[in-house]
Amino acid sequence: MYAAAGTRRAATFSVRRRAALRLSWRFGDRGEAVPAGAWGSAAGLLTEGAASLLRDNGRNGDRVLNIGNMNPQVRATEYAVRGPIVIKAGEIEKELQQGAQKPFTEVIKANIGDAHAMGQQPITFLRQVVALCTYPELFGSPQFPADAKERAQRILLDCGGNSLGSYSASQGLDCIRRDVAKYVETRDGGVPADPENMYITTGASDGISTILKLLVAGEGRMRTGVMIPIPQYPLYSAVISEFDAVQINYYLDEDNSWALDKNELKKNLNAAREYCNPKVLCIINPGNPTGQVQNKKCIEDVITFAYEEKLFLLADEVYQENIYSKDCKFHSFKKVLYEMGPEYYNTVELVSFNSTSKGYTGECGFRGGYMEVINMDPEVKAQLEKLLSVRLCSPVPGQAAMDVVVNPPKPGEESYEMFTLEKMKVLHNLAEKAKLSEEVLNTIPGMHCNHLQGAMYAFPRIFIPSKAIKEAEARGMAPDMFYCMRLLEETGICVVPGNGFGQREGTYHFRMTILLPVEKLKVLLQNVKEFHTKFLRKYA
Repeated sequence: MYAAAGTRRAATFSVRRRAALRLSWRFGDRGEAVPAGAWGSAAGLLTEGAASLLRDNGRNGDRVLNIGNMNPQVRATEYAVRGPIVIKAGEIEKELQQGAQKPFTEVIKANIGDAHAMGQQPITFLRQVVALCTYPELFGSPQFPADAKERAQRILLDCGGNSLGSYSASQGLDCIRRDVAKYVETRDGGVPADPENMYITTGASDGISTILKLLVAGEGRMRTGVMIPIPQYPLYSAVISEFDAVQINYYLDEDNSWALDKNELKKNLNAAREYCNPKVLCIINPGNPTGQVQNKKCIEDVITFAYEEKLFLLADEVYQENIYSKDCKFHSFKKVLYEMGPEYYNTVELVSFNSTSKGYTGECGFRGGYMEVINMDPEVKAQLEKLLSVRLCSPVPGQAAMDVVVNPPKPGEESYEMFTLEKMKVLHNLAEKAKLSEEVLNTIPGMHCNHLQGAMYAFPRIFIPSKAIKEAEARGMAPDMFYCMRLLEETGICVVPGNGFGQREGTYHFRMTILLPVEKLKVLLQNVKEFHTKFLRKYA
């Protein structure tokens, strides 16, 4: 179970007791502090290499850096999406390659929102622009359309030495920051957007981590508290743990389509003020892992709450293109804030984030993103730019990819028709797969999935019999980790236990991506259905 609001740290666990286990784990690029139960469940996965390292620890006491004296915040940073389940899946894949006999012939990895790894094809225009920027000799090729060449030329003219291999300004290439501002202004129906408030980042994660680094301060009861939704995307608990801040949970209402309740915010904020200094409120919209889309009234309530309680707002909006329900619409926090009038728009401090990794492009590997900063103190803004300068700049190829997202082909341009067809095909397929996943999961006895309004995941609630819970406890596992491990070992399906994202005590979930090709998704869903039926029968 996630740390309660009254705890001092994001997650609680015995460092020494789990040290050996952590030696065998790899952590992802968006690390996470996961509740003790989630990781204790991996006890059976301790490799001989890790055990050997632990035995050798005494013989290597002369090492300057060891597991006992390393940075404890790094040691506490964990990531369920690439945690023990995924490590086990990799081991099973190797066994299959070596000829091992299993009840299945392949591992289906549905643990992470990596669109291209799941088979989604790149958007042609984006790859053309990046290719031209990377290898300018291609400008002479008639295979590349004029509008792609025009965009690539404009980007290269802004690069030192007209080369994508040069550093950019720490805030990002000026032409791309201008394009981001135009995109945001158009998206928000004319709400003004200033390029000086736009920062190009290494994916959204880099921006979120950077802003939280600015916000965390104080000691004891004055240590910065950060409010995050439960369930949450594990980046947040990771960064909170890494920076030794205080995690303040607020629970989304599963029985009401994962709605955000202002009373829930108020209750947990007041409780947290007894032991820390709440300063930050994080919102994920559309939700990950929950897939809900917040309506305008909900966003207004959040902004009013932040205004009244003097909280800094972080709006994670990376799934803003991924809206599948006809009854839902994406409302940016920036636009709603502006429409609430100058009392709010000139006061509430807000940073919003976007990325090339999601939406219809799915370009995770380019690590492109941006953040828009609203109402930041000018002196703090100068410190932000200093902090960004330490890492020099975000990857310039990723900046170029981000530019295509915010500056796509326009009507009348050579690439517009193909680009539009490709974009709509991706979004249509995702909507169909969201519908399919929801429908099939809801036919399974002992399982319920809320309406998938947006994003790229299903997060069904699963019933786990008491007999199975007892067996999980006997194995030192959280119940949903035990469930997901059995699912992997019996079907080859790799999903992430709900305790890696947080959930109300006594409830169990798993997260699966809907990005798989339709036929493979159908196989996954059918296998989950058969497994769950057998699981309930076995542990009845």
